[in-house]
Amino acid sequence: MHPDATVICFAGDGDFLMSGKELATAVQYDLPFVVLVVNNGMYGTIRMHQERHYPGRVVGTDLVNPDFAAYARAFGAHGETVTETSQFAEAFERALAAGKPALLELKIDPEAINPRTTLSKIRAESLK
Repeated sequence: MHPDATVICFAGDGDFLMSGKELATAVQYDLPFVVLVVNNGMYGTIRMHQERHYPGRVVGTDLVNPDFAAYARAFGAHGETVTETSQFAEAFERALAAGKPALLELKIDPEAINPRTTLSKIRAESLK
């Protein structure tokens, strides 16, 4: 066990929607970790596979998300929304300094499916 270790959870928005209720447990037990919710408004991995195998014919991957930062605050956790890369460092420092569970919602362009490619590139490659 490493009780003094910094714990960071990386989760997509779809992933967090499936397990976000555990934030209540983290607040109950005063577990100071940081959740980074990467919000692209979709089940990204499923969408990526749909674009590869059925380009332009996707179904059931778009999400209507809550305000994740407000969701965190509703449980008593620290919550912030980051919309620009330049905002991240200061928001992350505030999350670490909060001394309680913290969530940063990182809103990203849905087109940027991962650091190496875009949905449009995947679709175009699949249509070749």
